[in-house]
Amino acid sequence: MVQKRKAPERKCVVTNEMKPKKELIRIVRNKEGVVFVDPTGKKNGRGAYLSRDLDVITKAEKSNVLNRTLNAEVDASIYEELKQIISGKTHEK
Repeated sequence: MVQKRKAPERKCVVTNEMKPKKELIRIVRNKEGVVFVDPTGKKNGRGAYLSRDLDVITKAEKSNVLNRTLNAEVDASIYEELKQIISGKTHEK
């Protein structure tokens, strides 16, 4: 009997819900302290996950939860990029 591997789950830092990794967006702070969106989910660094939901992104922006989670200053452009990804304006590869 072949066991089907369970999809990796991660917790959204805003909603605290466990969700399959594919349903979340990863934001990373690397060793140099640079914060960026990681659509592949494979880049090195401290990662935080957010649900693919505009309300969640807005809450994260207002509460500065990413600043605390990543222990870094998160630029407003990061939130803009997240909003664009969710609204489908940018194509992820």
